[in-house]
Amino acid sequence: MDLDAVCASLRLASARLALSPAEKKNAALAGAAAALDAARADILSANRRDVERARAGGTSEAMIARLALSDSSLDDIIASLHVLIEQTDPVGQVIAGWKVPNGLEIRQVRVPLGVAAVIYESRPNVTVDAFALAYKSGNAVLLRGSSSALESNRVIVSAIRSGLAASGGESDAVALSEPGTGADSHADVDWILGARGKIDVALPRGGASLIRRVVETARVPVIETGSGVCHVYVDSDADPEMAVAIAENSKIQKPAACNSLECLLVHRDKAEAVLPALRSAFAKYAAKTGRPGGVELRCDGRSFSVLSGPENVVRAEDSDWGMEFLDYVMAVRIVDSVEEAVEYINAHNTKHSETIVTSSLERARYFQNSVDASCVYVNASIRFTDGGQFGMGAELGISTQKLHARGPMGLTALTTTKFLIDGEGHIRP
Repeated sequence: MDLDAVCASLRLASARLALSPAEKKNAALAGAAAALDAARADILSANRRDVERARAGGTSEAMIARLALSDSSLDDIIASLHVLIEQTDPVGQVIAGWKVPNGLEIRQVRVPLGVAAVIYESRPNVTVDAFALAYKSGNAVLLRGSSSALESNRVIVSAIRSGLAASGGESDAVALSEPGTGADSHADVDWILGARGKIDVALPRGGASLIRRVVETARVPVIETGSGVCHVYVDSDADPEMAVAIAENSKIQKPAACNSLECLLVHRDKAEAVLPALRSAFAKYAAKTGRPGGVELRCDGRSFSVLSGPENVVRAEDSDWGMEFLDYVMAVRIVDSVEEAVEYINAHNTKHSETIVTSSLERARYFQNSVDASCVYVNASIRFTDGGQFGMGAELGISTQKLHARGPMGLTALTTTKFLIDGEGHIRP
């Protein structure tokens, strides 16, 4: 694949797209949605082949869930495009404007970033999300999914390009970079990360090793979307029933997601009320997960004493603290105060999503103000960290850095600003 030629085409498309009015971009997105619906059978057939190959290769069922598509999930993907169509186009928005004493009129406006490269793992829904957000915000996009979803991504991108062309859109504004084989399987990624002047920004979306590779080797600007070592802290005055429900949902609802629960912290005063009840709640998933007890609990000394007995309860290793399991596995630790919980979280998290279960407004606000993360909840599941759940439509990922964007990345995260200055023959004395 000639990536120089691909990026040259993307650059030209991005220049045209940057001048495209919102109505034209929306019509193109509607065309892409219709094309995806028309290609439904082909997409699902390709995805089944990807899933079968992954399962034969020993991929865990939690990771298979990230890869698999269904009629209903494809419906959700198509619906997300229509949600995005209804959202306000950020390009051209005037953020600020003023007139200086010498008469110059200055406006700060939103503009596209240009050509974005999105490097991601498994989830073929990201293919559509990344394209749609880039397109609506006036950017061309080079998509680099993983080999596990290659057949799915080929059909999806082909359908998108067909839909754009049929609706008068910029079909050259989206391209798929395909993984190589053997020793060259990541050669295209290395090229992308070194393509200064051809790629304006790279966005990794996946596990810790992918993100680390991109951040440590890129010569192009990177917006870091983080892995998720996320915690639930059950405070001393938490309602036990609420605590169990939130922890169960945070872990089980989608265990391979970056915003799933990886470590449960419980105040010592609630350990006896919460931990056995949560173990019982997890037990009903044993058949689904193929694990005794549904979830393997890796416990510190004190929580092991409360829970010891069943074979799914084991003593934690040092490496379990700060581990992103992405599976039906969870670390458990008893703490003595909210201050200890905050200190532990800030030392072990990835700045993604954290929650406290408490009836104390004072401790809730202390937790939210003290925890260093992009999203900090009170009495709610961390699984809500999602662009769609936040009313933003599709998302490009959850940014865990502090520059440019943080949290769920919607349309504005793919824009920057420039200053427009109007004068009347002004010269500087």
